[in-house]
Amino acid sequence: MVADGWGPGAGAVRGRRGEGPGLDAHPARDDLALRSVLEDASMGRWEGPRDLLAATGGDWDRRIFRLQVLARAGAPLRFADTWARAEPRSADALALLAHVQALRSMISGVDAGRAEMERSWGTCLAAAEAGPADPSPWVVMLALIRVHAPGREVLRQVWAEVVARDPYNREAHHEVLTYLFGRNHGSGAEMFHWAQERADTAPKGLPIAVLPLVAVAESHRQRMRTEAGSYGLSIHPWIDCPHIDQVLENWWRHRPPRPHAQFMDDANYLAHALAFAGRHAEAYDVFRAIGPYATDVPWAYCGDAPELFLRHRGWAVRAVRPRTT
Repeated sequence: MVADGWGPGAGAVRGRRGEGPGLDAHPARDDLALRSVLEDASMGRWEGPRDLLAATGGDWDRRIFRLQVLARAGAPLRFADTWARAEPRSADALALLAHVQALRSMISGVDAGRAEMERSWGTCLAAAEAGPADPSPWVVMLALIRVHAPGREVLRQVWAEVVARDPYNREAHHEVLTYLFGRNHGSGAEMFHWAQERADTAPKGLPIAVLPLVAVAESHRQRMRTEAGSYGLSIHPWIDCPHIDQVLENWWRHRPPRPHAQFMDDANYLAHALAFAGRHAEAYDVFRAIGPYATDVPWAYCGDAPELFLRHRGWAVRAVRPRTT
């Protein structure tokens, strides 16, 4: 529930004719079980989401990913509302409804979405009571605070609730970092400081290490918007960027065999940074791990996202497989 969109579906590169082979913009990405359930949900059936979330259990990372993708499908539909009415004590039903209501409030905007925000906040509290160990309702609250009520004290209280349940929750970290963006409620200096501090204190192998690259991309986006006449890709921040090697060492080289749920988002940040640093051979393994799951962010901060992704992926392939003459 981050940045300019909401959840992973917001970051998927939009498919279009002529963009080249091998890109898959499905919001579920490689989560085949979620893909199947989304088909049922699109027809208004809530039994699939119920069974999927029950099977997900206490895998909080995967649970939040699935809730976000289901919420994007559920915002214009009513299956989450119907499920919550049918099973009003279900922690899973309440968690999904909280996500859906939060997304509706964000779509409506700060003023028009206020009533929906208050409904979502109440549903979050009910979900937290029904599932005390689940961090996902508190992650939704972080997003609501960022968009609708940016008080620092409430932010600290909600952050503490997340940390008590899942101290290295990937989505919660991204929500707080997005809160600290200069275009939201922080500054460039505060954003970088928090991202680096969290990356430095997280155990190796966790995607928290990618946070500084998110800050670099956001800083570039902001400077492109405000300093377009004197700043551009010719002086972009990825050349000689020390954060790249930190991410390679602290996450990429020590990541677990089973990718985390939003692996594609984090890997796209790393592939993008390596590509724009001219380190195409090193980017090859990252592109190979991403497969067809390109994301708009951060590629769109530098131009046409599908075109850039495909171009740099091609350069990475040629860097490790030079053509014979």
